[in-house]
Amino acid sequence: MKISIVTACYNGAEHLGDALRSVDRQTWPDLEHLIVDGASTDATPEVLRDLPNAHRLVVSEPDHGIYDAMNKGLRRATGDVVGFLNADDFLAAPDVIERIARAFESDPLLDVLYGDLEYISADAAMRTVRVWRSGDFVPHQLQRGWMPPHPTFYIRRSLLQRVGLFDTRYRIAADYDLMIRCLTQQGIRVFYLRKLLVRMRVGGASNASLRKILTKSCEDLRIMRTHRLGGIGSLLAKNARKLPQFIVHTLRSRSAP
Repeated sequence: MKISIVTACYNGAEHLGDALRSVDRQTWPDLEHLIVDGASTDATPEVLRDLPNAHRLVVSEPDHGIYDAMNKGLRRATGDVVGFLNADDFLAAPDVIERIARAFESDPLLDVLYGDLEYISADAAMRTVRVWRSGDFVPHQLQRGWMPPHPTFYIRRSLLQRVGLFDTRYRIAADYDLMIRCLTQQGIRVFYLRKLLVRMRVGGASNASLRKILTKSCEDLRIMRTHRLGGIGSLLAKNARKLPQFIVHTLRSRSAP
């Protein structure tokens, strides 16, 4: 069972090393890591050169945004299963990919796997600020704004070949669109791995500014309507689902000794 991980980056030298090292520490041997760099002008080339690995393929050339870069990685991926790791995120433990691979091996009909994610502060302290416990997949919940965290979403490549690549007409929410296309396939088999898979730094492309938040909301609404998952009510429900993630983490932090 070969797992492919695609990382798109551009001028991400500050945290890229953490992402690379988290992949290099994985216990699962049959793994490839595809880095698609948009011709970075910072120290990204030096980071990639200083952390070489036999299972890593690096492509560095101009692109038309993050989803164009991810599509380049997907076209080169040779694994049975494909997932994504942002350049400023990292896998939460050395056995993450092993747990994913064994789940797909144990069920040859499994199409999609996802797990849990923690948001951490962007500073050196890496404090947890939000906990995303995904929960089981219930199809009708898609109309109520449910979605799994994209960085934990692993797809069997045969399914990806059916649903297609990222739709680059979406500048911020193409990951949501791809997941919806996968999860609404007839007869889809989905597994929720109850494990923290990824730690993600806050401040990503979707919430870096008010303008991007509005753009993402507009794209989310368009995706929902395209896939007949509702309208404004579904969008509001999708955003409201984030609130308990902050509240639960705050309560746990206060109760910790």
